[in-house]
Parts: sequence; structure tokens; C-alpha cells
Amino acid sequence: MKTLLAALVLLPTLALAQQPDFSKTQVKTAHVAGNVHMLVGEGGNIAVSVGPDGVLVVDDQFAPLAKKINAAIDKLNKGKIQYVLNTHWHFDHTGGNALFGKEGRIVAQDAVRTRMAADQKLLGMAMPASPKEALPVITYDNAMSLFFNGEEIRLTHLPAGHTDGDTMVYFTGSNVLHTGDQFVVDVFPFFDMENGGTVEGYTRNLEKILQTLPPGVKIIPGHGPLAGREDMERALTMLKETTALVRSKSAAGKTLEQIKAEGVPEKYKSWGNFFIKEPVYLEMLYKGLSAAPQASGK
Repeated sequence: MKTLLAALVLLPTLALAQQPDFSKTQVKTAHVAGNVHMLVGEGGNIAVSVGPDGVLVVDDQFAPLAKKINAAIDKLNKGKIQYVLNTHWHFDHTGGNALFGKEGRIVAQDAVRTRMAADQKLLGMAMPASPKEALPVITYDNAMSLFFNGEEIRLTHLPAGHTDGDTMVYFTGSNVLHTGDQFVVDVFPFFDMENGGTVEGYTRNLEKILQTLPPGVKIIPGHGPLAGREDMERALTMLKETTALVRSKSAAGKTLEQIKAEGVPEKYKSWGNFFIKEPVYLEMLYKGLSAAPQASGK
């Protein structure tokens, strides 16, 4: 089991009490560029800015890993954690908030606090509200900037993509972009349609990012290895091709089960080896495209 999210996708009836074992998880650190380092453990990738102003963290994985993450950050800089930025509300990205929020100020898009402050559903399962100390205390609507460790850090809302509260974080001086789960490397994406995510919005957001992507930028994806422009272009191509495939088959009258049985092109089979398996991905596309006309027809 790679993450609890993986278990939820593969086994929607799994009880939340069945937590993965993090005892052997190692949090690995790599310098990306400038002030920015990337931390990898389980769950979403973490970005850490270290410098004279202290420490700023983007995402914080699962709650049981918080102490290991904190120890890894201390090796980079023992300064105070001043800010924790959440790219979205999913618990494999915000699980450490309760610990880190006691030291730094948590920042996120408006919808993240709204969702975390109340009971939610994720893949049909009940997700209890987060404790007060885990909630964002600074929120924004469309865009905001922090000036920290000698550079501007830009937060931009990506609407109706992975969720309704996605943020990409750009470290302007270091030329590093953290996309959250709006971009993952060589695996099928997850459209959280229960929480504002859409297939078409995810596609538009990737197009928007690519249109404004600075030359030479290094990209920290929500999941997967450090990436560059070509990796994001490949993800967008896959998304467009598979979306068009499902749309055409659905228009031809094929059922979801038929579409699943026929599958994706062979070149994309390996993309189902992570937490979103091929049948799950095809079902998300099918249901997302079926819902799109209703969503826009007012």
C-alpha cells in the first residue's frame, strides 16, 4: 500500500482505521535550486524554503510522519517554521498541519479552510473535520504573495482542477514551482469530483501553467520525481488523448464497462501503476465528461 489514498482508491470500503505503517518510512531530502529543497516520504511531495528568515514549508504529508519531517527540516535549518502552505486539503498533504501549525502560520486558498473546518467525503468515505490547530489561519481567493528568504513566493489558485482549492506555489528567485496534485509525473491524475475537481478544469489548469512556465523552471509535482516542462507537456498530452478517446467512445454509445475493457493505449498502460489504476481513471473520465454538460448547462 503506497498511501492511504491508494487504499481508498482501490478499496473504497476500507475502514479509515486501517492506517498504513509509517515506521519504516524514510524522509529523504534533495536540494532543488536556490533556497528550495524537496522532501520525499509518503504522501505528497514537500517543498522547504530555508534562509535568514527561517523556514517555509509547502505541504506536510501524513500526521504520523510529522516528527520525521521536522527532523529532516532541522538538518536543513534549525530556524523557526514561519509558514506552512497547503496546496489543497487532502490529508496526504495536510496531515502534519496539527503539529506544524503550532509553530508556523498555515496559508491556503479559501476553499481549503472551508473543507478542513467541516466534515467532508473523499471517495465516498467520511472525513472528519480537522482540529483547530490544523486549519489555515491565512487564506486567499485568487492570488497572493509572501516575501520570504529574499524572494517573492507567489500563490495562485487553480480552480476546479484536482479539487476546488488547489494552489501552485512559485519561488520566483529560486525558479522552482510546486504544483500540488494539479500535476503528477507519469501517473494518472485524480479528479476529486466530490470536492470541486473536474476533468476539464484540470486540463485547463495544466494548459495555463504551461503557457506561463518560466524557462528552466524546476517543478516539484504533487507526487513523483522532480520534473521539468517536458514532463508536464507529456502529462497534458496523455490527458487530452485519453479524454478524447473516452469522449468519442461514449458518444458512439459504448458503456463504461466496454470502455474499461478496451482500456487506454498501450503507451499509457504503465501510468496506472501508482494509486490511480487504469479502470478507476477511465471511470473518472467517463463520469466527469458525462457530468460536464450538466454543470455548464444553466
